[in-house]
Amino acid sequence: MTLALLAAAVPAATPTRLDPVELFLQADIIVQAVMIGLILASVWVWMIIVSFSMRIGSLAKKSREYEGEFWDQGDREALLTKQVRKEVPAARIAAAGIDEWRKSTVKQPVDRDAARQRIAAVMDSQIAEESDALAGRLNFLATVGSVAPFVGLFGTVWGIMNSFFQIGAQQSASLAVVAPGIAEALFATAIGLFAAIPAVIAYNRFGGSVDRYEAGLQRFADKLHTGLSRELDRA
Repeated sequence: MTLALLAAAVPAATPTRLDPVELFLQADIIVQAVMIGLILASVWVWMIIVSFSMRIGSLAKKSREYEGEFWDQGDREALLTKQVRKEVPAARIAAAGIDEWRKSTVKQPVDRDAARQRIAAVMDSQIAEESDALAGRLNFLATVGSVAPFVGLFGTVWGIMNSFFQIGAQQSASLAVVAPGIAEALFATAIGLFAAIPAVIAYNRFGGSVDRYEAGLQRFADKLHTGLSRELDRA
């Protein structure tokens, strides 16, 4: 009897830290939907970050190795096989320039200035295609970085509105009435920021990586264009 009275007199233990799972389970269905959408977006962002890091590193390495072999080997056309074109962006640029050079020198006399312009145009076009293909998935990072905070804010606003509704329903403005709903609402904003911050950082960093990668391809194309121009002078 005495132990029961003492147990009743002791207040129930209150949580000492946030429990994300409990916050999610107790949230309104709309807030839950917002949280799920933001979590899925965050997962996709990290998948893009990992895959893009591996891809751009691999492509840059293959291009550097190909360029070194391209300038060292005398028979450059042997380096333009179908498999190499498929795997190495620099090989596709070289193939575009050399193919146009062949077409421009078939008929005599050769219009050298027009040929140079066509060779430069096809290689520039191929460089743009390579950059667009590499940077295509980065648009999702930009979208998440700009939209996710507002989606989280929508969940927060909805949760706070629900808390005010509970005040009216229970006719009590006690903090115990509104605190759970507000905590759940703010958790939606936290998830939005959790998704947006890595997306923004990755987008800015990868954008610079794509620019450097494109600049490297452009330098290779310029050097090849110079060599093909010399060949045109001898044609």
